[in-house]
Parts: sequence; C-alpha cells; structure tokens
Amino acid sequence: MLLKDFIPAPDVKEFVQLYRIVHLRFEQGQQVPFKAYPPRPEQCLAFYPYDTETVEYKSSGKLVRNLPVVLYGQFSEVTHRMIGSNFLVFQIIFNPGALYRLTGMPASAITNQYLDAEIFFSAEIRNVNEQLYAATGYNSMIEIANDFVRRLIKKIKKPGLLIDGVFPLLLGSQRKFTLQQLAHEACLSTKQLERKFKERTGVNPKLFERIIRFDQAFRLKNSYPKMDWLRIAMECDYHDYQHLAKDYKDFTSLSPNAFHEIENNAPERQFGLSEKYYS
Repeated sequence: MLLKDFIPAPDVKEFVQLYRIVHLRFEQGQQVPFKAYPPRPEQCLAFYPYDTETVEYKSSGKLVRNLPVVLYGQFSEVTHRMIGSNFLVFQIIFNPGALYRLTGMPASAITNQYLDAEIFFSAEIRNVNEQLYAATGYNSMIEIANDFVRRLIKKIKKPGLLIDGVFPLLLGSQRKFTLQQLAHEACLSTKQLERKFKERTGVNPKLFERIIRFDQAFRLKNSYPKMDWLRIAMECDYHDYQHLAKDYKDFTSLSPNAFHEIENNAPERQFGLSEKYYS
C-alpha cells in the first residue's frame, strides 16, 4: 500500500509541483471509512484507473460519483470522499497558475468544483487513464504522466508572467506577505495583482495564504501527533492557538481535535499511512 509524493521530470517542473500516488486495497465486503479531504493549496488532475470515488460536499450534501478522471480547482471547504476496495488515484498536482497557462481557463471557473476532466482535455484523458491501468509499476505511471504533461506544454495557451514567481514565495515560506509586497514582486498594482491572482488560483491572495498555513498545520499534526496545538500554531506562523482554531472552524466546521479524530480514521490510516510532508 502506498501514499507517496514523487518529483516530476525536470522539463515539466515549471508546471507540475508533484505527483501523488495513493494505492489502497481492502478485502471485498470490508467497510471502508470515508476520507475527510481538507482544503489544501492544490489544483489537481486525478486519475482513477481502478475504482472511482464518490465525493460528498459536506456543506451542501451534493454528491459526485463515477468519474474516471477528475479535474478540481482550489477548494476552501471539506469534502467527504468514499472509495472502493481496490483504490488507486494518480494525482498531477499543478503549480499555482499552471492550469491557467496550459488551458487558458480562469481558475475561478473550477474553484470548489470536482469535474469530469474529459470536458476540458478531450478523450485523450481516457487513453492516459487506460495507460495507467496497464502500467507495470509506479515508475511507469510517472513516465506516462510526464509524457502527458509534455503534450500539454506543447499546446500552452498563456505565457508566464512575473506573478507566477509569487506563488513559490507563498508556498515555500512561513512568513506572511502583505498585498503590497506581493504586488511589488509581480510589478503590478494591488488591484491588478488581485485580479490576476484569482485568475490563476481561483481565490484571492489572503484566502490562498490562509489555506497554505492551514495545510501546514494539518500536515504538521499528522507528522507529529503528540505535538501540542499551541506549538503547531507557533510553528505555522499563527498569532496564537485561537487563530489556528478559527481557520479549522472556517475550513472544516470543526475544532482541530475534532477534525483530527476523523482524520485518524481515514482509509490510509488502516495501513499505518498518513498525509505528512512527503518527498
């Protein structure tokens, strides 16, 4: 069983942050718990070569099911994801802004959306999923994904801009940036920055920073379960525990402890796996 992040080929790293493979196999008839999937700073193309998953929006109860390849944008709410007994998902997690450059589609069109990827990428996406099904191992899957992204890059719709250099700053640092600092880095006015930022990520800079910080706290707690919440708050640049608890409440509707009680019962935990910082 596997839950691991993989580094993409050098020639696609401008567009792909990482590949993530989650492979879990349960006994037939075994009851599989749901996964409470929290917001994270990701835009993703997810392939399901074996069993698909059913997604329930916790806020509305909306259900989406039976999609072999899914495109989803930036989420700011929890979804519950139910999987089958033979589950493998291969995720292409794009760098912020990369999907906009590759497709020309504003990221705001897919914010909080779990969509049939064939609508955006044509029937070729089905062929890639079939190749993943027939792959002889995880390394073969990674090469299939690299080749697919290379084909996308050849048909790129939008050029890179200085604002695309802002996203690695936000993802790679725990310091907070003001809107003015980000605008300066991008050589834009603050209004231009906010417009182009949302065009590329689907959300405004402040919300994106909050999601990054929340995701850091979530993964740090998974990596070090015995670490107390005050220390996690300080490590992730929260002003205090109350600010961290507010983000958990806003993004999950639960307290940190209550959400991690659910996380501790997630499907991958049945195999001693958890969402940590993988490399």
